[in-house]
Amino acid sequence: MTDLQLNGSLMLQQIQALGQLGADAEHGGRTRIALTDAEKAGRDLLVGWMRELGLDIQIDRIGNIFGTLRAASDQGDQQPLMMGSHIDTVTNAGALDGCYGVLAGLAVIRAFRDVGESPQRSITVGAFTNEEGVRYQPDMMGSLVYAGGLSVARALDTLGTDGTRLGDELERIGYAGTQEPGFMVPHEYLELHIEQGPILEAEGALIGVVENLQGISWQQVEVQGNANHAGTTPTHLRHDAGLVASAIGVELRRIALESGTTLATVGCMKFEPNVINVIPRKATFTVDLRDPDETRLADAECRLSEYLDKIAEEKGVSIATERLVRFEPVVFNAGLADEIEASAKGFGFSHRRMTSGAGHDAQMIARIAPAAMIFVPSRDGISHNPREHTDDDQLIKGAQVLLDVVTRRLGAA
Repeated sequence: MTDLQLNGSLMLQQIQALGQLGADAEHGGRTRIALTDAEKAGRDLLVGWMRELGLDIQIDRIGNIFGTLRAASDQGDQQPLMMGSHIDTVTNAGALDGCYGVLAGLAVIRAFRDVGESPQRSITVGAFTNEEGVRYQPDMMGSLVYAGGLSVARALDTLGTDGTRLGDELERIGYAGTQEPGFMVPHEYLELHIEQGPILEAEGALIGVVENLQGISWQQVEVQGNANHAGTTPTHLRHDAGLVASAIGVELRRIALESGTTLATVGCMKFEPNVINVIPRKATFTVDLRDPDETRLADAECRLSEYLDKIAEEKGVSIATERLVRFEPVVFNAGLADEIEASAKGFGFSHRRMTSGAGHDAQMIARIAPAAMIFVPSRDGISHNPREHTDDDQLIKGAQVLLDVVTRRLGAA
């Protein structure tokens, strides 16, 4: 195989260009929520770049976009080596989350195009729909549907936070494709991503060899008490939904600390009637539990359930829960992880094995194909924020590792 060279400067230019779409002059960053006009503009830009590379572009019914550089021997039925991530964002986001992995994948394909060489196996770049889950839940929806974990019909009927139906919005922006999700099962899948955490920077490591990914449990909890006057109701006669919600938050921290590995977060909370001098009659909040070990994650869920029963009886309230998301921990393919580590060593890049704390499309694709992830550092561990930053040379070096691993795997194909 010809010595392939990564065009890092063009990759950085494309990251910057995509990052301008949905730019928020008032609050900083960019907002490209899934299936909005801003995200459509991002999709159009990405598809245009795929066309410039002469890729075979396919879109499935959930709106996932795939661009494939065909091997000479591929008649359309070959399992490709797939790279990918997403281009939708949270509100006031950075420019790198997800987008880096997609555009680095394009840079890998461009390296083949620049020398006029066909790969031994077809190479595909995927941009998955609604990874962030801001407007439509669950998150990682496009890859989840693609891997068979959620039906297309149910996903298309999902109602967004703005009352829109996902399928209607896909039609509106012109990305309701015809391919059935899962039509192209990858031979292997690689995802390059910023860490979104502080570990690599703190340890002075350039490359994260991601071995596994935490399990995620999301619940919505509703506490029903009684509203009453804040000044005339004695403490022992109160049925205070706000107090109970707060106590549950404290208990979640205790569960996390005693576990040592479990993470517990109350991310959203609202009280009713939400008046300063009225005891809350109702509290609704979310619980995010994460752990890389399924047994410990299940134990945290069990401990939370037991505590909810206990405090409901003690405080004279009723508590109802609704499961929103439940994903088991994922162990990535050991052979691919070894290949990533070998590549980092070959370049002389500092590296470490690690767990991903955030969810990624790779965890869904791992259900149907060998998968692994490569991390590069995030300054101060910041992500989902306009201050999200990774140095240009770190971004280029991460993409060089991706290119190297791809060529290694193609050589073994």
